Amino acid sequence: MAEPLHAVARQWRQDRPTAWALVVHDWSALSYPKHTGKRDGMSHGSKDSRGYDLGTLLLVDGESGDPVAPLEMELRAADEIHSTRVAAVRREDSRLDNILPAMPPLDAVVGRERVVHIIDREADSVVHYRDWQANHRCFLVRGKADRHVRWNDQTVTLADIQRQLQAQRRFQRLEPVRYRGQTAQQHVCETQVILDRPGWQGGRSRNPPRSNHRVRGPAITLRLIISRVCDGNGQTLATWFLLSNTPAAIPAATLAQWYYWRWRIESFFKLLKSAGQAVEQWQQETGAAIAKRLLVAAMACTLVWKLERVSDPEAIRFRTFLVRLSGRQMKYGKSFTAPAILAGLWVYLAMLEALEQHTVADLQAMKQYLRLVNCDSG
Repeated sequence: MAEPLHAVARQWRQDRPTAWALVVHDWSALSYPKHTGKRDGMSHGSKDSRGYDLGTLLLVDGESGDPVAPLEMELRAADEIHSTRVAAVRREDSRLDNILPAMPPLDAVVGRERVVHIIDREADSVVHYRDWQANHRCFLVRGKADRHVRWNDQTVTLADIQRQLQAQRRFQRLEPVRYRGQTAQQHVCETQVILDRPGWQGGRSRNPPRSNHRVRGPAITLRLIISRVCDGNGQTLATWFLLSNTPAAIPAATLAQWYYWRWRIESFFKLLKSAGQAVEQWQQETGAAIAKRLLVAAMACTLVWKLERVSDPEAIRFRTFLVRLSGRQMKYGKSFTAPAILAGLWVYLAMLEALEQHTVADLQAMKQYLRLVNCDSG
């Protein structure tokens, strides 16, 4: 069932052979606290929060920042992992342990070259950095402010480096960005750091739990890109410490932009949940059934993204039509959104199905009947 998604990704690579493929990794809890029929659900930390964990690898265009298609989806239930990956996913492995096995299967879809894996702070792990680098995989990970590294022959934290570089006025001002609905200013600087301390392995798997232990390994040199997002008054809204082994030819500003585009996967989860597909209201009673329906939902999202990207007059007219069908209001200056296109597409497909089952005369007769009922009720 994942093959249509892979076909979209392969076509993207064929059309964009020189673009960098941004593979964004993230996880989201699907909560069904009142659905007692889902007996293979797992706890999310409290007795009132049960459901499944959804892991997704989303392909994002490295030139435009547009989402293309989910490359892999994995639903973790209490008794089994339902994955689009051909090779079985081991339940005893943690999320981070599953990242490296997911990388080689993508070679047949988007190629091995010009691919960078982008992951949030959960992936700030020296052990895994070493594994990914040893397998010649490019990554861009948000590090923790208190991570200790070797810099200028000293052991310091990433936060210490930021303070010193800021005092030296090393930050470069970039183009404005949108941050949580407001226009913000981004400032970026870069340096090199060495990770030579032992790393922690294990202990990140909750189901089943595993013990944690220290593992020594070779020192690795990584690029550190520090990105500060500030409001119009210069107040810091967010600071990102980005660790990467990407080629030096890629500017620090580009890497900061790529990490900023990581939010595309959050938008995907939103389309699945509150902004479109209402996945947490689905009535299927097993993780396997939910996983299959999720793939169908992912195909719908992929179609919406394709409709967002096209810009010919016919596409613009069709998008306007779908937004009108959706009944959703747009913010000033915005002609469409993905949730509006998705909602309008649902109405449009329902209209087509109705036209296949009824003639125009039938629909006109129903309209007349509705008028009669309205008059009678008055």
